[in-house]
Amino acid sequence: MKSGDRSAGRGILYRLYESRLERGLDQAALPEHVAMIIDGNRRWAKQLGYETAAHGHRAGAAKMLEFLEWCDDAGIRVVTLYLLSSDNLVSREAPELGDLVEIIAGLAQAVSENRDWRVQHVGSDAGLPASLVAALDAAEERTAGNTGLHVNLAVGYGGRTEITDAMRSIVADHHAEGRSLEDLAERLTPELIGEHLYTGGQPDPDLVIRTSGEQRLSDFMLWQSAHSEFYFVEALGPDLRRVDFLRALRDYSTRNRRFGG
Repeated sequence: MKSGDRSAGRGILYRLYESRLERGLDQAALPEHVAMIIDGNRRWAKQLGYETAAHGHRAGAAKMLEFLEWCDDAGIRVVTLYLLSSDNLVSREAPELGDLVEIIAGLAQAVSENRDWRVQHVGSDAGLPASLVAALDAAEERTAGNTGLHVNLAVGYGGRTEITDAMRSIVADHHAEGRSLEDLAERLTPELIGEHLYTGGQPDPDLVIRTSGEQRLSDFMLWQSAHSEFYFVEALGPDLRRVDFLRALRDYSTRNRRFGG
C-alpha cells in the first residue's frame, strides 16, 4: 500500500472515531462555560525550527478561532481564552511581546467578525499598548448586540489582580454610600465579590482545559475555578485537535461534580 493510501485510510478512521465520540456525548451533561489555557506555542515553533516564537503564537491564535467554532457547534454558551497574562507583560522580551500584541489584536477582530459571537475583554487595560486596547474595545462594540457564543478574551489578565480589583471596587462603592466599616464586614460575601470580578454576571467555568501537558493554573480565574473540573491535554496549543476537545467533553460528562463537597 502506498503511503498516500495509508494516510487516506488513517484519515477515514480518524473521522469515524471523531463522529463516534460526538454521537456518544450526553448533551444534557455538557459544560455551560469552558475556559482554555492555550500553552506550548513557543515550544511548537522551536520544534519546527522557526527562528521566532511569533510563528507559534500565530498558529495558536488560528487554533483558538477553530476551537471557538468547536465549542459553538457543541452548544457551549461561554468560552474564556487565556491569551496574555499580566505577568507576560513584564516577563516577555519586547520583540515577542510586540508580536503577541499584533496577533491578539488580529484574533480579537477575527472573533468579532465570526458568526453571532459576542466578545468581552476580561482583564486590565493597565500596561497594555493603546493599539491593543483599541482593538479589544472595537471588538466589544462591534458585537455588543450579538446573542450567540459569549467569548471572553483574557488579555492583561491576572487572577490575583482581578480579586484585588474586585475588593477595591467593593470598598469604593461602600465608601461612596457613606457606610461604616462594620457594615462592610457584614455585607462582604463570596457572591458580592463574584459580582465585582471581570466576569461578573457570568457562570463560573465548568471545565478548564490546558494544552501542552502542563498542570497548573498560572494565575488564571483563581476565584471562578474553585469548583471547576480540569482537563490537561498533552498536545501543544497549535496541535490541538477536535478529537482532543471531544474527549475532554466526554471525560467531563462522566465526572461526579462535588462542588467542594
